[in-house]
Amino acid sequence: MVLLAGAVATLLTGAFLPRDRQWMARGVAVAALVAAVAATLPALGARRTVYGHSYAIDAATTTARLLIPVAALLVVGIASGRVAGNRRETEFHVLTLLATLGAVLLAGASDLLLLAVAYLLSSVPLSALAGWARDRRGAEAALKVYLIGALLGVALLGGAALLTGVAGGASDYDRLADGLAAAPSVAVAVGVVGVLAGLLFKIGAVPGHFWVPDAVQGATIPAGALLTTIPKLGGLLAAYRLFTVVPVDVVNWPLLVAVLAAVSMTLGNFAAFGQADPRRLLAYSTVSQVGYLLMAVAVAGRADRALPALLAYLAGYAVTNLGAFAVLAAEPHDNLAGYRGLAARRSWSAAALVICLLGLVGTPPTAVFAGKLLVFTAAWDGGLAWLVVVAAANTLASLFYYLRWLVPAFSGVDRRPALPRATRRRALAVSGAVAAGAALLGAVATVPVYRLVEQTLQR
Repeated sequence: MVLLAGAVATLLTGAFLPRDRQWMARGVAVAALVAAVAATLPALGARRTVYGHSYAIDAATTTARLLIPVAALLVVGIASGRVAGNRRETEFHVLTLLATLGAVLLAGASDLLLLAVAYLLSSVPLSALAGWARDRRGAEAALKVYLIGALLGVALLGGAALLTGVAGGASDYDRLADGLAAAPSVAVAVGVVGVLAGLLFKIGAVPGHFWVPDAVQGATIPAGALLTTIPKLGGLLAAYRLFTVVPVDVVNWPLLVAVLAAVSMTLGNFAAFGQADPRRLLAYSTVSQVGYLLMAVAVAGRADRALPALLAYLAGYAVTNLGAFAVLAAEPHDNLAGYRGLAARRSWSAAALVICLLGLVGTPPTAVFAGKLLVFTAAWDGGLAWLVVVAAANTLASLFYYLRWLVPAFSGVDRRPALPRATRRRALAVSGAVAAGAALLGAVATVPVYRLVEQTLQR
């Protein structure tokens, strides 16, 4: 409710303000995101369902309600140098709030009908954000996000309708598990694949990943940061929650998810090898990261460590990925060669880039390293040792294309003039520093957070 009210208030504020005072609308959006985090704190440790068992309040939802608005705050900071003073600045912040709201609803959806509504609410703002700049590349990005999202959204709606039908009309997860246990396996399999298709689009996993590289390259850098982070947080938790109620003896969904995880991490890594545009490189990087995250989904309900590991990895990935985009926003080059001499001319940006890129690899002592280690352990406990081996090989291979970005930054001196001052706003610098610091020090907080989630689940 806070996020919804904040979106409406931001829209109304921007509608009655002149162009040179649009920063006030940004302030309203920031206040709404901070208030959303504050409103979540009383629910720490809660475990129940509300609104007719359609929305779950538990460790996963609470983490999402904290993590997603914080990620949105970092996106607002990253956007400060690009959207400030633009006549559509208010639109960007309203769309960010709505995308955040949709992701939070996805994370807690405990009913197929609410899952469908949350999917639509989180998809429409993504298309608008991809085309926010209203240029040729942005129009292409928006069209691809919209068309692929609409196609796989229809699959999700059809799958949800089929699962509800074969479960005797029950759409809430409390009754869905019992209904699916006695349903025909073929019908359940078709319904699960349909719902999963929509969620694969949302998280950018194979085969719903086709929009990711083109959309991230065509959209503005702040929009690309949001597209590769916030939808994944909600979509992965929605997938995890759904598969905990689908009987394994009716549909062997763990094998399907494990294969999709292996293909996503492998395709994302190998496709990133030849990318010279840093935005496309980060886009394919997110596809590979989703593959690692899906490992925890593949053992949902079969490994006690699966959910805490998924939450820890999501938190580490969010801040690390946004940190990389913050550096990209401060140093917006279309080619990796443009970062030659970055360490000599801007050591702080180079340091943040090193932390975030090596963090995405999973180098200790970063937050992603802790999250990836927990996910690997959960997958091993869940009987997917072969997937752990594939993931370890992919992790080693990913080091190549991240180093392709870092090597120019520490090689030679770039003699070209510095970038315009507008790209180095204070909020942008703060966002990059906070994200890089969290990526580096987040591993320290992983253990207490992990234990807190485990204790909540055991109640």
